[in-house]
Amino acid sequence: MADDSNRSVRLLCRPKQLNTKGSDPGIHFWLIGSPFFPPLTVASFLRRIHTLPSSASPDLPKESEDLRTLIPKGFEVVGALASGDDTHARTAVDAARALMNLLYGDGTDRPVIGAVCGSDSGELRFVVSESENATGLESVSSVIEERDSEKFVWENGCLLHCELPIKLPLYYSLKNPTDVEKSYAQVTESVIAKLRDPQAVYMLEMSNKASRDISPPVIIRGVQLDFSTDLSKIKPLAEDDDGFNASSLSCSYFSISSKAGSPVFSAENADTIQVSVLFNSLGSSSASTVPVAEYFPVQEETRLLVVDIKLDVLCYSSRELPLKYAVSNLIIPGLVDQLNVVQKLMLPNLLAQHPRLKSYHFSPPGILHPITVFYELSFGETEMKQVEVRRSLHSRLGLPYDRPLLRISNALDFSKLKNNDMVSLQKGSTLLRDVHIGIPSSGVTGGTVSLVQGSYEYFHYLHNGYNDSGWGCAYRSLQTIISWFRLQNYTSIEVPSHREIQQTLVEIGDKDPSFVGSRDWIGAIELSFVLDKLLGVTCKVINVRSGAELPEKCRELAMHFENQSTPVMIGGGVLAYTLLGVDYNEASGDCAFLILDPHYTGSDDLKKIVNGGWCGWKKAVDSKGKNFFLHDKFYNLLLPQRPNMV
Repeated sequence: MADDSNRSVRLLCRPKQLNTKGSDPGIHFWLIGSPFFPPLTVASFLRRIHTLPSSASPDLPKESEDLRTLIPKGFEVVGALASGDDTHARTAVDAARALMNLLYGDGTDRPVIGAVCGSDSGELRFVVSESENATGLESVSSVIEERDSEKFVWENGCLLHCELPIKLPLYYSLKNPTDVEKSYAQVTESVIAKLRDPQAVYMLEMSNKASRDISPPVIIRGVQLDFSTDLSKIKPLAEDDDGFNASSLSCSYFSISSKAGSPVFSAENADTIQVSVLFNSLGSSSASTVPVAEYFPVQEETRLLVVDIKLDVLCYSSRELPLKYAVSNLIIPGLVDQLNVVQKLMLPNLLAQHPRLKSYHFSPPGILHPITVFYELSFGETEMKQVEVRRSLHSRLGLPYDRPLLRISNALDFSKLKNNDMVSLQKGSTLLRDVHIGIPSSGVTGGTVSLVQGSYEYFHYLHNGYNDSGWGCAYRSLQTIISWFRLQNYTSIEVPSHREIQQTLVEIGDKDPSFVGSRDWIGAIELSFVLDKLLGVTCKVINVRSGAELPEKCRELAMHFENQSTPVMIGGGVLAYTLLGVDYNEASGDCAFLILDPHYTGSDDLKKIVNGGWCGWKKAVDSKGKNFFLHDKFYNLLLPQRPNMV
C-alpha cells in the first residue's frame, strides 16, 4: 500500500453489532457518507444482508435495489467494510465501487474507503482508493471520531420534502395482457421526461408555516435546472449575492433564524423545505392557437387501467447548496428512483390486485440520517410478511429486534408543526413530555448515567381536574408508564383513567366490585396485573426490606435502563414514584436516582416543576443528612419489560 501521512478518515459513528469473529472473510457493512461532508467522512454503517447463493459475496443487484430508496438523496455509499486481514481491503474497495456503479452509474470516479475489521481484535483499519484506475491503496494515517455527530450533520444541514400524487393511465389489449408492462414503462418514461422538461415548474417553500419569519416561496423553472454538475463539485454562492432571483438563492434562504432556546440537532428538528411539482404550466407565446383533438382508432378491444401512486421523497442538503441544484440533483433523481422502484413492485400483480404501496420516512435512534421505506398497505402491520420486512430493516440498520422503531406510527410526519415546547402531540394531548431533559446533573462524581429511552408523558395529582391527591400517586405512575408504551408504539390503547384501572383489577379477580370508584391505594403488584391485562407487558419486581437498601440495587437498575429502558415504578409505604434513571459510580458505590414525582399538584409549568424538584436527581441521603427513601418502610420496584417485537 502507498503511504500518505495526510490521509484521515472521519467517523460520525461506529458500526453497530460489529462482531466478525468466526465469520467468513467478506463484506459486512456499507459505509455511507455525503457529498456535503469533507472527503472520507463516514456518517453511518449499513449492514450487508443479501449474499449470492453458496457464497459470502454480496448480491450487489439486490443490495443496490434496497439502498437506492433507503438512503435519502444527499447521502451516498462511500465504501465498504470487510472482515479479515489487510489483504481483504481490496475486496472491500472493489465491492464498494461496483455497488456505486450500480447506484450512480459507471464513471462514478471518486475516492472509495475500504475498511477491514480484524476477526479476533475487532480493530478497524482503513485504506483509500483514489480512483477507479488507481492500482494501489493509500493507507490512512489517522481516524477522527466526531464527538458531536448530530451537530456535525444538522447544524449546516436541512431537509427537502416532495410529495407527488400521480395517476398513470395504462392501455392494453385484451388479447395480449402483457402489453400492460410495456404501457407502464412508456408512461413512467413520460413522467420522467415531464420532470426534466424546461416547462416544468417547482415551487419551494418552508414547511413550518407557523414560524414568524417565513420567507416567500421560490419558483424554479425547468429551464434553470442543471443535471450535469456533480454535487461534490458545486461551489456555494457568494455571501454578498442577496438578489431574489432563484439562481442566486441557496437553501439557507429558508432557514429559521429565530428558533427559541438551545438548538436541537436532529432530523425531526431540521429546517424542512417543501417542494411542489407543477406540471400544468404554460409558457408565454405570441402565436394564436386553438385546441386540437386527434382521433386514433384502436385495432382491437382495449382496456384502460388507472394506477394511483404517490411519490414521497425526502432529501438531505447543505444550507449552502443553490436551490436549483437541490431540485435537479436531489429532488428529481429521488422522484425518478421512486418511480422505477414502484414500477418494479407493481408489475407482478398489476392486473390482479396491484399493491397499495406507500413510502414512509424514519429517523431511527442511532442513525444520523433519515431513511425511506416502502410498505405494502394491503398487509396489516402484524402480518408475518410485514414483520419480516421490518426485521430485515432492523438487521440492515443494526436496530434491536424487540423495539417497534419502524412501524408506521413512528414515521416522520411533516404535516405536524415542529414541537419545541416539550408538550406532547399524542392524539391532542397537552401533557408535558420528557420533562427530565436538560435538568441539572446529579452530583455523582465519576458516575455512569443510565436513563429511560424514548418519550413519556408526565401524569401527576389533579391532572385533568381529577382530585386524587393523597391516594392516586401509583395510578399516576402507571399512567406515565403506559404513556411510554404508547409513545413507543407498542400499543394504541388510550391511557386508562383511575376508574378504568380499578375496573381492570376487578375483571381479573384481584379486587371486589366495590373497589371501582373507591380511593383505595394500589401498589407495584397491582400495576403489574394491569400492564399484563391491558398491554400484554410482563414485569420484573424487586423487593427491598428498607429504603436504606435501595442504593444496593443501583447496578441492577442501571442494567434495566441499558437493556429495557422503560420507566420504573417505586412504591414504598404510602408513596409511589416514577424512576427515570440512575447515576451510578460502581467503584465508590455513590449513586443518585432520577425521580419523576406524581405528587405534584400545580400547573404544567416545566420551569416550576424542575426548580421545585418534582423532576430531578435524588440521593438516598442528601447533603443535609435527610433520607429520601424511608428506612422503616419496605419498597417494591416494578420494572416493565419490553415486548419482543418489531
